[in-house]
Amino acid sequence: MSTTYRVPGAVVTEREHSVPLVHGDPSRGTIGVFTRELAAPDGLDRPYLVFLQGGPGFEAARPTSPPSGWMGRALKDFRVLLLDQRGTGRSAPVGPVIPGATPADQAEYLTHFRADSIVRDLELIRAGLGVDRWSLLGQSFGGFTSLTYLSLAPEGLREVLITGGLAPIDHRPVDEIYAATWARVREANQRYHDRYPGDLDRLRAILRRLDEEDVRLPNGDRLTSRRFRQTGIWLGDSAGFERLHHLLELPFGSPAFMVDAQMASAWERNPIYATLHESCYADGGVTGWSAHRLAPEEAVTGELLGAEHVFPWMWEDYAGLRAHREAAQLLAHHAWPRLYDPDRLARNEVPVAATVYVDDVYVERSFAEETARSVRGLRAWVTNEYAHNGLRADGERILGRLLDLARGRA
Repeated sequence: MSTTYRVPGAVVTEREHSVPLVHGDPSRGTIGVFTRELAAPDGLDRPYLVFLQGGPGFEAARPTSPPSGWMGRALKDFRVLLLDQRGTGRSAPVGPVIPGATPADQAEYLTHFRADSIVRDLELIRAGLGVDRWSLLGQSFGGFTSLTYLSLAPEGLREVLITGGLAPIDHRPVDEIYAATWARVREANQRYHDRYPGDLDRLRAILRRLDEEDVRLPNGDRLTSRRFRQTGIWLGDSAGFERLHHLLELPFGSPAFMVDAQMASAWERNPIYATLHESCYADGGVTGWSAHRLAPEEAVTGELLGAEHVFPWMWEDYAGLRAHREAAQLLAHHAWPRLYDPDRLARNEVPVAATVYVDDVYVERSFAEETARSVRGLRAWVTNEYAHNGLRADGERILGRLLDLARGRA
């Protein structure tokens, strides 16, 4: 089923696709997957660029009217296909209640919501649209998914563009990955306090009060010190230092402080962002609450702010996650299958271009550069001009540069 309408600067076509819940097992039934196609009024027959959103657990970016940023640039060369990955947005979204009669059933259901299933969804959609090959633009987790696509079905790809999403591809233990992210976030904390030296005392005072007082957020959740430390997720964003500073400068307990503290993360808006997060780094094996086990003491009892790290206690402190608690525990001990085929990637024939951000707090630079060297034909743009959100901050320039790299023009 599809619906088409026109907005200033674009023709939009929305489609509902039916795909198997478990690819290869039709007895498990189907789920719906939503795509939104965006085309310039004079570009209805241009080739497709599929956008893979970061996450895991987030729906595709929503277009403005007229399209701007990277979408505006993309429409000069492509029709853009915005995919709500399964479990997000309008694609069988997983809310507080996970389908399944028992926690074991619920955990098993979520094992089918990783990158490998997303790639197989796209291959069915590509066939349904009659597309021979299409291009990919993958941001963060979308870049991880693009590498899975190159491993599973490169015959469907014309070119691949990746921004801040070169995952380790050679079965690197998840503990090595999280150890590296803790080192990066420590550096980001230091850079923050070098910029705003007066904020360290403010932060210490806030954490102390949250340990001593029962402070309630507008939604009724207790604002614990460990929850407040998760505001460090902002440190990976180009505007994040200022966002954090503007929170810390507010009077403690004021309405503005309480609302902003509650909105400091997206864990509850998209619950599978937390529940499936560590699994996106599991190229085989068990994660076992890696970020939690490797957390330095100052991130537990001190003033070190974490970043994109998940902890078992989150399913207590966040009311919107509590229904996922038992499934999350089971998934932390699930033996995940491999996501990447290093041998196939070493023989890759699809043009690939990728950004590697020097100070990326979420994706370790050294591992990303290792992946860039391991994927045949990949051309990397290593830059300190942007943080992890570079595509959102300056998408027109970044997309143009990656297209030039992929097509040998730079």
